[in-house]
Amino acid sequence: MVKKIKKIAQNPYHLFFKNLANPLKIKIITKLKEKPLAVKNLAKELNEEQSKISHALYLLKHCSIVNSKEKGRTRIYKLNKKTILPILKIIDKHRIQFCKGIKEKN
Repeated sequence: MVKKIKKIAQNPYHLFFKNLANPLKIKIITKLKEKPLAVKNLAKELNEEQSKISHALYLLKHCSIVNSKEKGRTRIYKLNKKTILPILKIIDKHRIQFCKGIKEKN
């Protein structure tokens, strides 16, 4: 995994937007906008395997999209509200203004 991150890190835009383009990572970001959560809770709320959540969080944390704090033996993840929340608000504003009539595929 470290090799993969180093390879992608050559282009910071690619690394950043790849994180935001991944459906699982977007689900995690959306949940963390509501409240900080542990991997176990994220996995339960998103109905995903803990290993998938952990892997996605590792990559999100690598770009400081999320941060974590130890609480006893549990690591609690939260969204980087200083930079990521404003970016998400800009994306929402752009989508509403310029992406009218475009339907998402599920």
